[in-house]
Amino acid sequence: MPFAGGNKYSYRTYSEKAPAILKFSTLEYPGRGARMKESLIFNLEDLVDDLYGQCISQINSDNYAIYGHSMGGLLSYLLTKKIIKNGLKAPRHLFITGTLGPSAPSRLEKKRSLMGKEDFLQEIKDFGGMPEEILQNDELLDFFEPILRADFTVSESYRHTLTSPFDIPMTVITGSEEDMEIDEINLWQQETTEPIDFKVLSGGHFFIYEHVESLLYIMATKLS
Repeated sequence: MPFAGGNKYSYRTYSEKAPAILKFSTLEYPGRGARMKESLIFNLEDLVDDLYGQCISQINSDNYAIYGHSMGGLLSYLLTKKIIKNGLKAPRHLFITGTLGPSAPSRLEKKRSLMGKEDFLQEIKDFGGMPEEILQNDELLDFFEPILRADFTVSESYRHTLTSPFDIPMTVITGSEEDMEIDEINLWQQETTEPIDFKVLSGGHFFIYEHVESLLYIMATKLS
């Protein structure tokens, strides 16, 4: 699952460097990448339904895991809930990077999607992860702004409801310089009966691009 503003090409490096045991199939959100001509989705439930429709034909025929970064981590969790609710085969493992537990109180605190343009784009710059050629190009920023606003609107609309935890192994990885409290990261443990493997890698929010080989090794080891 891509992060806010991401698309199916966001994990291209992972696909290129993945060992034989792993085959990546990145889902695409409407309004970007290969689905550029479709309308953006601003409703969380609608986006989860869209993702479910993309993967439903695959998940009963193969062993699979789900991975998501940042907003993609939350969507991975919600997609898994829908898969289980509908009686389909659950993923063997969930890999979540760069995001707090679903019940974290601070999820409700900051509404970036409601910020004015200047403040909103500054927040995006502070996250890192966006190429410098985009940050220095006003036309490209104008192009990506509505996509990012849609994604932040989706993720910021989430309200946690207490449900039965999964019975699925999970690995939760964060960057050492991310602006997150450890107690709120650890809240992921409430979402599964299996002990979660919590890990920290060096870097900020987009540490996933600095540790491609390490993350692939972790995934392959967990699934082998």
